[in-house]
Amino acid sequence: MPVGEKQNIISRIIIYILLAAGAFASAYPFYWMLVISTRTRDAVYQIPPAIVPGPELIANFSHALERIIFFRALWNSFIVSGTTTVSVLFFCSLAGFAFAKFEFPGKKLLFVLVLGTLLVPQQLSVLPNYILMAKLSWIDSYKAIIVPSMVSAFGIFWMRQYIMSSIHTELLEASRIDGSGYFNTYWRIVLPIIVPALATLGIFTFLNTWNDFFWPLVVLKNNENFTIQIALQQLFSRNDSIDYGMIMSATFFATLPLLIVFALFSRWFISGLTSGAVKS
Repeated sequence: MPVGEKQNIISRIIIYILLAAGAFASAYPFYWMLVISTRTRDAVYQIPPAIVPGPELIANFSHALERIIFFRALWNSFIVSGTTTVSVLFFCSLAGFAFAKFEFPGKKLLFVLVLGTLLVPQQLSVLPNYILMAKLSWIDSYKAIIVPSMVSAFGIFWMRQYIMSSIHTELLEASRIDGSGYFNTYWRIVLPIIVPALATLGIFTFLNTWNDFFWPLVVLKNNENFTIQIALQQLFSRNDSIDYGMIMSATFFATLPLLIVFALFSRWFISGLTSGAVKS
């Protein structure tokens, strides 16, 4: 066997070993969560730790259902995350299309201001946003969570960069010659081409909104309006010992929608991340 080919085989083996180790390190916390969710509350303290699922998953989850309105909170999170994701995809792709393919006064300054908002810590906007939501009487409503998140500066930047590299100006000029309006061009030509970028941005937005804890905790007051993250926090009791089996079972079922969303859109997600990485 030639030396070069032997070195290539060794390099591939090393890469596969590193990838397998990385995959194991990433998946093990989810597996451990599943194992603890199927055992009693004392299983988390066992030495050596439990590595095989037990029979207590349904019992632990039943205890969680007695403590919180789980499915209502799950539905609330789905409504908030889904609505926010759809609005972000629409407005950010529309703004990205304008910044990428149109010339208008103040375009560069406006885009710099949009990017500048990424440098502002999120904590600084909590008080102004809360006062604004209170003035609008939106406290303890979904609007207080959805409306401030309907547009993302990162989303505008992401869509602008993707549209600049994937949408050719000649295509837009041909559409304009055929009598297509700006929005019709965006809807019928631009959107089908940028599906991978939309899927990537959509997954990031859905995950971030689903996992958001602080802002919903600030603006939501009624138990029936709680998102899943706030509901899960209620499982931690100060009076009793922490039942990790119950908490992990509820967390496991709360994580399933995220895994389903990623599984459904992973192909476009990977395509969006790798677009432009290989020269054609």
